[in-house]
Amino acid sequence: MITLSVMLATIMQALDTTIAIVALPHMQGSLQASQDQISWVLTSYIVATAVATPLTAWLCGRWGRRRIFLLSVIGFTLASALCGMAGSLWEMVAARLLQGVFGAALVPLSQAVMLDINPKERIGQAMAIWGAGIMIGPIVGPVLGGWLTEHTNWRWVFLINLPIGVLAFYGIARYLPESRPAGERLDIFGFATLSLAVGLLQMFLDRGQQLDWFDSPEICLEAAGCLVALAFFVAHTWTTTGVSFLNRSLLRDRNFVTVKDLDGRLWPFLHRAPRRFRQMFRKTPCYDSAP
Repeated sequence: MITLSVMLATIMQALDTTIAIVALPHMQGSLQASQDQISWVLTSYIVATAVATPLTAWLCGRWGRRRIFLLSVIGFTLASALCGMAGSLWEMVAARLLQGVFGAALVPLSQAVMLDINPKERIGQAMAIWGAGIMIGPIVGPVLGGWLTEHTNWRWVFLINLPIGVLAFYGIARYLPESRPAGERLDIFGFATLSLAVGLLQMFLDRGQQLDWFDSPEICLEAAGCLVALAFFVAHTWTTTGVSFLNRSLLRDRNFVTVKDLDGRLWPFLHRAPRRFRQMFRKTPCYDSAP
């Protein structure tokens, strides 16, 4: 039951990374937003997730893994309900920010729990199950989002999370024991500079094409701010003698570097392909999400 509950939470978060993409044109009309403005529905979620994810280990060390897991699930579920009830673009963006903040911890927490509850001889099998859940969400997301948008209403793209979230919360609350990993002091300066760099980079990449890249003052400011923040983070990380926000030894792990490189190449394709296909071939939401 712990595995099922944890995987429900994982799939719910992974699903939301792509399910809203094919519904954007319908949201655009309903929320009276321009094509440039509606992209904030995706940008806000991705930026919030990128900024909040690195805090997961520190939060678990301070308040406990089970408590943070439950808070993340209930927060993500309520934020999904707010997305489904949004009446304006900025209500939607605010709700998506909350979704990103609360959903950021779900994937790393689910992996940590799967490692904790399985003996060493079953870790390979557990990680295979976890990996399948991570991959199912982004793959099924555009298909399910297209079907819901075409046959019901775009709001169900978000409201579908409610029953999944309730089941995941019940299972985690009932079956998952509390655990608190050894906590370390938070490197506030490292976290702030890395978060600023990642957030600005995401906005630069997401809005660059729409604003003609470096012909836009906004894009120039985002690029400059990202480089400055990243420079401060790198200098701080390599010169600090105390606790560093980035564990430098990870960069010497070939497996870690390879996986992160592949991850960085895969996610842009998953986010862009459904919308590009629809723009090129002018298909319905359900058709443009199909293989």
